[in-house]
Amino acid sequence: MKLGLENKVALVTAASKGIGFGTAKILAQEGCKVVMCSRSKDDIEKARDSISKSTHNDSVLALPADISLEGDLSHVLQESTKRFGSIDILAYNAGSPKVAAFLDLSDEDWNTAVRLLLLSAIWLAKGVIPAMREKKWGRLVFITSMTLKQPIRNLVLSNVVRLSIAGLSKDLSEEFGGDGITSNVIMQGNILTGRQRAITEDFAKRNAMTFEEAERARIREIPARRFGTVEEVGNTVAFLASEQASYINGASLLVDGGLVRSVL
Repeated sequence: MKLGLENKVALVTAASKGIGFGTAKILAQEGCKVVMCSRSKDDIEKARDSISKSTHNDSVLALPADISLEGDLSHVLQESTKRFGSIDILAYNAGSPKVAAFLDLSDEDWNTAVRLLLLSAIWLAKGVIPAMREKKWGRLVFITSMTLKQPIRNLVLSNVVRLSIAGLSKDLSEEFGGDGITSNVIMQGNILTGRQRAITEDFAKRNAMTFEEAERARIREIPARRFGTVEEVGNTVAFLASEQASYINGASLLVDGGLVRSVL
């Protein structure tokens, strides 16, 4: 696709692998100046090198950062501005919280999940919106999970905390829509990542299946009869960031192959 995103500055969090990596790659292909961060310095630099090589885009900046720490995010925004200017596109992605049932979760598990899955999004939005308002243009895309629509067993932290992102995005869409800023949520389903392997292993254990049996059973539940790819999520992010999607604001979009059965 060519969506007119050349030279837009995009920040993608949790981008060393999985959905974050796929999103950063697609945005780099579209000609964005991409800032990508994750906890591991080695991993994020390897991811940057891979993306720069495959997309022939040298405007890719890799920064180590733990997004559950406000200070790390402040550093990312400062370095991004120094290198490329202010952020035009925020592609918010977060790592996965602990897989566990409700009674197996500690207070610290909950505190960690809130910092990782909610406060990080708030800190980033506060950091990028002022410059977007000045330019009268900005895109906030929050990559969350289908658990906003359909809870998944043993993913209590994700089921509960990620839901608050929908409220945050909706409020931002209303408050800043008149400033040329859109805010939307992506609710991805079963995407081919390491996280899916962990979920399948948990499913197999609970149902006394082999891993292969559990994977086939999970795929049978998806009308598309396959898991999605990280690039398919990245393509959705790129579209929402484009002018072609300028009237999509305050939406929560499923990218799940039809897995969620609700009509609305």
